Amino acid sequence: MANLQTLSKCEDLLTGGHRACAGCTGSNILRQIMLTAGPDTVVGGATGCMEVVTTIFPYTAWKTPFIHSAFENCAATISGVETGFRALKQAGQLPVEREKMNFIAFGGDGGTYDIGLQSLSGAMERGHNMLYVCYDNEAYMNTGIQRSGATPFGAHTSTAPAGKVKQGKEQHRKDLTKIMVAHNIPFVATATPFHWKDLAAKVEKALAADGPAFLNILMPCTVGWGFDPAIGMELCKQAVEANFWPLFEVENGHYKMSKKPKEDRTPIVEWLKPQVRFKHLFKPGNEAILEEIQRWVDDEFTKVQTLCELG
Repeated sequence: MANLQTLSKCEDLLTGGHRACAGCTGSNILRQIMLTAGPDTVVGGATGCMEVVTTIFPYTAWKTPFIHSAFENCAATISGVETGFRALKQAGQLPVEREKMNFIAFGGDGGTYDIGLQSLSGAMERGHNMLYVCYDNEAYMNTGIQRSGATPFGAHTSTAPAGKVKQGKEQHRKDLTKIMVAHNIPFVATATPFHWKDLAAKVEKALAADGPAFLNILMPCTVGWGFDPAIGMELCKQAVEANFWPLFEVENGHYKMSKKPKEDRTPIVEWLKPQVRFKHLFKPGNEAILEEIQRWVDDEFTKVQTLCELG
């Protein structure tokens, strides 16, 4: 299993000088995953934050092959590359040193939960040997902070604004992780860039799986969430401690909690307070919304915890 000493000696396959925002946790996600995956990797990037900031023509921050796809078809693109690779391997047309390659698709929640769900589902169902990574910043951050299927209940976005009539998004976020589990693929997991060792271990498992794998990674966005750029990683930590983003994995259908939750879990309001997108919820009259968010978090966590206890 990868450790800090091992990872520190690996080549950084995402170079500095990319154009991510100050405080962006997404570039950290990409760097950590690529340190574990290594240079024998083909990367696909759906249109989105991480594609835009790393591949503004004529430059690229990637030291591996990188394929930019449309918003909706990154999973289909990489599944096609993986199929072509297998065909060449079966035909004996690959050099020995290229007979093992990793195929990773990256997409934001907009290109994964919503626009790209169909191609993602198809790629997982067909059983391609690939890893799909969703960097989940909970809205369409690259195109104007519109709400997505991953946006939490009560959050302010440009298309679900908080005002006199409504108080942000009126629906709870979609549970995409469980949707991926329902595809009966070998490996599904949640992660954050703060919990680097857990993330590295899950990337290793995902790439070693015999078939498709899916990682859902929380990505605090300083612009869309509205927080001090210095605290992005702290928000990852707090999201886990508040049970908003439990760390677990599902290997061949068996659930396992990756990090034991605290008995005295952090109230969800402590995670909400540093984020401008939730500031309206702390005005008089919105107490019921905060209570509903806490109820939902507790209920969803209980469901996951129960599944992990059953194994």
